[in-house]
Amino acid sequence: MPQSVADRIAAGKVLRQQVKRSDLGEYHPLANRPDPVDLLQAEATTRVQSLVPLRYGRMLASPFAFLRGSAAVMMADIAPAPTTGIEVQACGDMHVSNFGVFASAERNLVFAINDFDETYPGPWEWDLKRLVASIVVAGRYLGGDRPLCQNSVRAAIASYRQHLAIYADLPYLELWYDNITDAELLDKLPDSAEKYAQRVLDKARDRNHLQVLDEMTNLVDDRHHIIESPPLVVRAETLSDGPTVVSAVETLLQDYLQSLSGDRRFLLSRYRLLDVARKVVGVGSVGTRCWVLYLEGKDASDPLFLQVKEAQPSALASYSSARCAHRLPDDHQGRRVVIGQKLIQGSPDIFLGWGSHNDTHYYIRQLRDMKGGFKLEPDKFQVSRLPDYCTLCGWALALAHAKSGDAAMLAGYIGKGDALADALVSFAEAYADQTERDYDRLVTAAKQERIPVAYDD
Repeated sequence: MPQSVADRIAAGKVLRQQVKRSDLGEYHPLANRPDPVDLLQAEATTRVQSLVPLRYGRMLASPFAFLRGSAAVMMADIAPAPTTGIEVQACGDMHVSNFGVFASAERNLVFAINDFDETYPGPWEWDLKRLVASIVVAGRYLGGDRPLCQNSVRAAIASYRQHLAIYADLPYLELWYDNITDAELLDKLPDSAEKYAQRVLDKARDRNHLQVLDEMTNLVDDRHHIIESPPLVVRAETLSDGPTVVSAVETLLQDYLQSLSGDRRFLLSRYRLLDVARKVVGVGSVGTRCWVLYLEGKDASDPLFLQVKEAQPSALASYSSARCAHRLPDDHQGRRVVIGQKLIQGSPDIFLGWGSHNDTHYYIRQLRDMKGGFKLEPDKFQVSRLPDYCTLCGWALALAHAKSGDAAMLAGYIGKGDALADALVSFAEAYADQTERDYDRLVTAAKQERIPVAYDD
């Protein structure tokens, strides 16, 4: 591999001869394209069957909700397209709602990608294509017109391009430690959006374990218990394969502790497990096994909430031929998620780790600790702010790809003009149309009772 930054930028430019930037704007459904409902049904076979109807119910809320829950469908569509061969640790489920703010290990708020269930080594193009498609789908859902959606895509790509050019020149250690701070986030936004962003940040700062204790538990006989709210939060005594939930979780925790460093194992050993409940999370994740653990330290004023989430094979795994230097065997899906997250964003959560129980893989992290985000719903988000928000998303994705890939080669390939943005505007609109057609097919499948459907309310 060329070593100097200039040589790697030049090598990136050469790749345009193999894959023109305009090629990335092409989207043509395969003649034998799989039925998206069939793909979702196949994916559902490994989920908790009683929760599958709720997953479909959440996906039926809008085309944007459908996109969020159908990473496997989009991967089947975009994997056959040509790529440059530049590899990154891909997020795998890159969309505009998969960004947020959270606390670093030093308790500072940062803005970055949120969830990594699908992370896997792969082409950088896959993340970028999914991001821009989601921008148009979300923009339409929020009531934006075509120019606004196009401008939002262009804002994301311009930010991605500009920041990759900066990251290409950074020393690797400086790049490794870099993040997008709350101050930088506010500085990037115009005055009209700053107050809204400040409210998001303030709300995130208030979301600590004591707030979760007040919101998610009640006091019974001088002891806190997680409040049940079926089917979203349910306390179960035993698992389907026999053992009690508490004994299974305790076994899992012992395995999980081995994934933590010694100092963090010691810290966690000072907390005792008091309650466990199953929790439904997200859209695409509905049906995977997820548990909330309530632990207590010195007394009730010292709570700790952990989320134990099942990790299934990545939607990228069967398509990616990547052989990155950092790749680990994906024999443990929880480890895959954790290592991928650390490569992409560092390790903001001191309790991020993995474990297993009865051949089911999990990753573990703190629940809601100083976490927040921008709610892309018509009654909560002004669509006029979408281009500014997408600027932040493009920045965060550039940082993720620079940390795990070659920013100089990417910068060389992308160039300084609008060639990539022009192409991806075309792709985003074409794939947004595809998403809306697929959503309509899911609606029809529900009406024909081809799929079971349940709703939160």
